[in-house]
Amino acid sequence: MLYDVSHRTTYRYGDPVSLAHNVTHLAPRTTVNQTCLRSELKVDPQPVCLDAWRDYFGNHVHYLTLEEPHVELQVIATSLVEVREPQVPAPSTTPAWETVRSRLAAPADPDTLDASQFLFESPYIKRIPEAYDYAAPSFPAGRTLLAAALDLTQRIHRDFEYRPGATSVHTPTAEVFVRRQGVCQDFAHLQITCFRSMGLAARYVSGYLLTDPPPGQPRLVGADASHAWVSVYCPGAGWLDFDPTNNQMPRTRHVTLAWGRDFSDVSPVRGIFLGGGKHSVHVSVDVVPQVR
Repeated sequence: MLYDVSHRTTYRYGDPVSLAHNVTHLAPRTTVNQTCLRSELKVDPQPVCLDAWRDYFGNHVHYLTLEEPHVELQVIATSLVEVREPQVPAPSTTPAWETVRSRLAAPADPDTLDASQFLFESPYIKRIPEAYDYAAPSFPAGRTLLAAALDLTQRIHRDFEYRPGATSVHTPTAEVFVRRQGVCQDFAHLQITCFRSMGLAARYVSGYLLTDPPPGQPRLVGADASHAWVSVYCPGAGWLDFDPTNNQMPRTRHVTLAWGRDFSDVSPVRGIFLGGGKHSVHVSVDVVPQVR
């Protein structure tokens, strides 16, 4: 699949902002199953500084500074991305989850050593007893990693209600367990917490999901969403993706932006500013399939 992606973030302020510093993760990665053919970032007002680099996890990052007083800021990222069907192993061919846990506890090769950094707590992922208790039924003795991960994905999708507004970006996972409600970010953090509680390496993936309009209705501009899902490390197969919000393994309808320990590593746009007073943020995302 070939997609044109547009991500527009608009900040509106009650009072002028005199100085702003922002960091963005809005350029899609190139991976085994995805190629970013083109990516561009436009900012209005024009920043006095716009730098680009790759962060610790290999994500594309832009840093921008605005020194011109403004009451509105627009950050528009456009990309052309090719997404290919991933090679997903049969569940029976993956190792038992306990074997993976043991290998991560004593890494014997560079890939497993690199993956082991995703075993630990991070700003949004804390070790809580609820996570282990919830995850344990999906991980009986001897079950293969992929079979266990698919079962956990299905259970989260069944047991937790997708409800925008029920949580905020800072809602802790322990509270999501109590509410049984949230959005894709919450469900990704919840599943990562479960994986790590079982001694498995899991990371947070940000990106986009192509969505379809209701039958008989035209596709709406801005209807596509920023999305989040999870990757878990499986020796021999690499990183396997799971989308608990939709109970599936991402294939060609998911576009990967960035990955890290949790949302704090890959926030699409974040920053600080002086002034502004009360402000609002509006985000519009379009993922449009292209005919080859």
